[in-house]
Amino acid sequence: MAAAEATATPPPAAAEGSDAPPPAAATAQTTPCVLCIGMAGSGKTALMQRMNAHLHQRKSPCYVVNLDPAVYEIPYEPNIDVRDTVDYKEVMKQYGLGPNGGIVTSLNLFATKFDQVLGILEQRAPEHDYMLMDTPGQIEVFTWSASGAIITEALAGTFPTVIAYVVDTPRCVNPVSFMSNMLYACSILYKTRLPFVLVFNKVDVVSHEFAAEWMTDYEAFQDAVEQQTTYVSSLAKSMSLVLEEFYSTLTAVGVSAHTGAGIDDLFGAIDEAVGQYHNEYKPVLERLRKEKEEQELSEQAESLRKLQQDMATGGKVVLDPATAAASTDLPDDGTLEAEHDDVQEEDDREVREERAYAAFLGAQQ
Repeated sequence: MAAAEATATPPPAAAEGSDAPPPAAATAQTTPCVLCIGMAGSGKTALMQRMNAHLHQRKSPCYVVNLDPAVYEIPYEPNIDVRDTVDYKEVMKQYGLGPNGGIVTSLNLFATKFDQVLGILEQRAPEHDYMLMDTPGQIEVFTWSASGAIITEALAGTFPTVIAYVVDTPRCVNPVSFMSNMLYACSILYKTRLPFVLVFNKVDVVSHEFAAEWMTDYEAFQDAVEQQTTYVSSLAKSMSLVLEEFYSTLTAVGVSAHTGAGIDDLFGAIDEAVGQYHNEYKPVLERLRKEKEEQELSEQAESLRKLQQDMATGGKVVLDPATAAASTDLPDDGTLEAEHDDVQEEDDREVREERAYAAFLGAQQ
């Protein structure tokens, strides 16, 4: 526990990055939150820096949060940095963990303080047009860990949250690698159930037009896979037909974090995704909250009804279920008295035996 307390201090509120006046219509409930997720090397951090610079260039302030505890250096100045709260190397040392285990534990420690982070975001959100979140390069650490789910659900329950899944476009030239990325994107979409934007990064190296064609033309992807002769290529071929429906509901844009190409298209796609959040996700969230509240009220009413019924009939009222369970295991009073008599009789017998033994020793002397 000492290690956790030493490495998980309350996150500080950093200085604001812009003096621009807050937009009149901005509130904590309308400021979009963009979660940048992607494979290691896909260019998430570089894209974060480009998005941050683009927003400041057009006088649109943004609030930046770094959720990667293991990153050595980042090209932007975050308003909230997980490294200020959790010492990644110290966590590895104290708990005897490797790199991935250290990241998971660091995020778990940070998640215990995320209510404070959420409070800071709610205070700062009205002054900013966007909130940008950078995640660890080890994608599975954030998307499949408990802390990643806690952070994502907490943000989605408070702000219009959009997932920006960053893809390394040059690596996707291989149809098998492309299918692997699409499967991961599909799994994240259905796990988070949040508005989703597929971001093909590094289009300055390789254009993403081939990927857009594969997503819309099944036969074109089949022709590309035909050139592969491995078992994995056969699997990719069969999976492509399954993902055809997934592609039809997906928004994809091509950007370059290096040159800034396509950044306007990316923010346009994010704004459309925010509309999807308000039209689709938010009603579902409110319905689930309402159902939970109704269930709690129903349980309270049922407990009150049982209490009133017991009091009316003169029955025994037990307020603590644990006490009720314990009381049912106790024997009746007659059994307790019998057991007490047995114990007393055994004690008397031991006393008599000790006295007889002492008298025997005295006679021998």
